[in-house]
Amino acid sequence: MTRLLHLDASPRPGRAGSHDHGSHTRRLTHHFVSRWRTLEPDAEIVYRDIGANPPPLTSVEWIEAAFTPAENRSESMQAVLAESDTLASEVEQADILVLGVPMYNFGPPAAFKAWIDNVIRLGRTVDYDPQYGDHPYLPLTHYLPLLADRPRHAVLLSSRGDHGFDPGGRLAALNHMEPGARTALQFIGIGGFHSIAIEHQEEGGEALAASTQTALERIDRLVEQLHREFATSRLTQPA
Repeated sequence: MTRLLHLDASPRPGRAGSHDHGSHTRRLTHHFVSRWRTLEPDAEIVYRDIGANPPPLTSVEWIEAAFTPAENRSESMQAVLAESDTLASEVEQADILVLGVPMYNFGPPAAFKAWIDNVIRLGRTVDYDPQYGDHPYLPLTHYLPLLADRPRHAVLLSSRGDHGFDPGGRLAALNHMEPGARTALQFIGIGGFHSIAIEHQEEGGEALAASTQTALERIDRLVEQLHREFATSRLTQPA
């Protein structure tokens, strides 16, 4: 059974195509999860709406608690880290992260950055050892990603007002969405990273409709690809 973490970061409550002023990214994540359910009806889906309920921002109390050894944390420290613990557990347990994240001002909305900051925790999802050498996953020395114990994939589904943000595009240098998310998630050991985006949101019309259709078709192909990979992996696992 595959475990999916379905996360929406858009503050828009509805889905484009179904609701007035609905979210394009919510439409994409819903499409991904629905397609996956058609192939694997018993898949476990955990849903997290950080657009409606953003995670807490990093605070002095959070930092003090996170950098205190677990056995020495007071009850108040444990309470400060409670939501971070839950968010990290959801990532640890997932096989695929389905992340709906719109581009705001060339990067993600604040809620997604807050989620990243709650999930990346020393001793929880990444560790540090001054004696640790180069790691095959990262160019950073001394850091050990703790979620590299098994294959995990992140699927970043985004929407953009303009167009040309993909590699080689006219605005690629201004895209701080996918590179930042890829770096953060690979830092903790999530090796597979895939991104699909809708563009032309500000222009609208036929350009937006064509971009949306292309994104939905790419999601269909990606779902089939990942489903085959996980099915094959389960077949090759020892009984």
